[in-house]
Amino acid sequence: MEKASFAAGCFWQVEETFRRVPGVLSTQVGYTGGDAPTPTYRDVCSGSTGHAETLEIEFDPAQVSYDQLLDLFWEVHDPTQLNRQGPDVGTQYRSAIFVHGPEQETAARASKQAVQARSRKEIVTEVVPASDFHRAEEYHQRYMEKRTGASLAY
Repeated sequence: MEKASFAAGCFWQVEETFRRVPGVLSTQVGYTGGDAPTPTYRDVCSGSTGHAETLEIEFDPAQVSYDQLLDLFWEVHDPTQLNRQGPDVGTQYRSAIFVHGPEQETAARASKQAVQARSRKEIVTEVVPASDFHRAEEYHQRYMEKRTGASLAY
């Protein structure tokens, strides 16, 4: 099993999309990339911690490749929007790939370069080493699944 970590705006819809992928064994949402030792949702939303809303995925590479997950990452958000996704604004909504090791870093950078070659706008997605992941409060986990009538709108 391997891990992948993506920040692509509000983590609710991102989690809902990735958890449906065959080969994705588990998902959890939380906060990565900041410096507060125990960030809460309120802390992260203040913009003072440096964390991004992040989806952490455990996946089976025999069923789904990291490259396939990267392809979906680019599809589920606009990687040309700096520190925002749609109406959500702030550094916590930035686009980032938090890599777990050199192989993921190489794949993520190549994938970003390929997306940039097809885009007229600058791709602002960060590719950075994964740092401590802080699991978000329980009510954020599988949020879209818990909400009756919730739909994906991306």
